[in-house]
Amino acid sequence: MASIEDFKSIISQKGGVARTNKFRVLFTPPKGSLFNIDPEAIIGSLFGGSTGNFDAKNLINDPRAVSFLCSGAALPGTQIQTLDFQAQKQTTKIANTYIHEEVTLKFILTNDYYIKKLFDNWLGQVVDLESHTVGYKDDYSCDIIIQQLNSKNKVVYGVKLFEAFPTTVTGIEFDAGAENAYGEMSVTFSYDRYEPQGPVSSTLTGVGSVLEVFDN
Repeated sequence: MASIEDFKSIISQKGGVARTNKFRVLFTPPKGSLFNIDPEAIIGSLFGGSTGNFDAKNLINDPRAVSFLCSGAALPGTQIQTLDFQAQKQTTKIANTYIHEEVTLKFILTNDYYIKKLFDNWLGQVVDLESHTVGYKDDYSCDIIIQQLNSKNKVVYGVKLFEAFPTTVTGIEFDAGAENAYGEMSVTFSYDRYEPQGPVSSTLTGVGSVLEVFDN
């Protein structure tokens, strides 16, 4: 029978346990969703509103802020679907195909509602809410990288979602009794496929995603 010391030894050999609060999410939203042309916010800032002084740099949202404001994520799961196969008098299950679970990310809301406006714009690129026309997938999708980090913030595992786009943006709840709480919103993404990545390949993919931010 294994002892607690054996268990501790195995955990130590494997580099410790994976911490669910050590993660990173990297992606560059479609360019159209990064524009922050909000006349009311601009006028409010010019007249000393709560958003502060007007700064032309704020007209284009910095996509790197998405990573910092992401407060929750999940690695995607996969389900193998089966069919019943009749072999003589016995029925067995055989693999038929597979489906990937959608991925939900959670974001912290700031007082300028940066994340909310970004995804409002992004959804408008997927389906125009006024004309009800659907956009081209190449224009409204992007790759998303989700990484598990260790205690030293080094990548130990990663997943790359290809051609991802938001399908559900949750509502925002208010609570008069929660004085010290902050606002959050969740976004569910669909994607074509995902690719598991090791520490090196995921780190390189993440660097490429950051460089893409500057290219845009």
